[in-house]
Amino acid sequence: MLKKTFLFIALLLVAVGPAWADGVTYQVTVDTSSITGTAGSLDFQFNPGPFTTQAANLQILSFASNGTLGTSGLSGDVSGALPGTVSFDNGGGFNDYFTGFTYGTTISFLVNLFGPAVTSPDGTSASGSSFAFSMFSDSAGTVPVLTSDTVDGFALTTNINLDGTTTLTNSSGPTDVTLVAAIPEPGTLLLVGLGLLGLGLFRKLAIDTP
Repeated sequence: MLKKTFLFIALLLVAVGPAWADGVTYQVTVDTSSITGTAGSLDFQFNPGPFTTQAANLQILSFASNGTLGTSGLSGDVSGALPGTVSFDNGGGFNDYFTGFTYGTTISFLVNLFGPAVTSPDGTSASGSSFAFSMFSDSAGTVPVLTSDTVDGFALTTNINLDGTTTLTNSSGPTDVTLVAAIPEPGTLLLVGLGLLGLGLFRKLAIDTP
């Protein structure tokens, strides 16, 4: 009976699959108090390199601010809308989420990078993919703010390298970026429940078995 119980639990765990999203997640927090009240815009991009690029995905999660979001526009392989989840893949050459924004004192969000290019690099691709975040003081997205990048106007960029590692460049003094743990998928709750069930069954059998 004990062997059958363990076999049943093991099969359920296999059926559930991985409980954690593979990939890299950054927490981004920006102090925008110096431009509070400015009617500007925000831009998020996730684009492949110029040569053969392995598939990758990116999500903007947990967006929070005491500023006010305005009208948004999407280009390429992008879906969703802030303050909800915005999802990108690198299937198109230009993938962009642009939104009007009136600044408050702070902005925060998570950047989650995942997919084959991060978790299982193929060793044959010639280009990686790049994420870029920009802030502007105008609604047209032509006047960058809170960045020392005078060429592209990016406040923050993250590159997925050919070996699956990531390289972060922070060009914004008021922007703080930290690496955080993997984000749990919905299967996590089921796995926790199965683990508790297994412990309960084991304890009951241990007590009842002479």
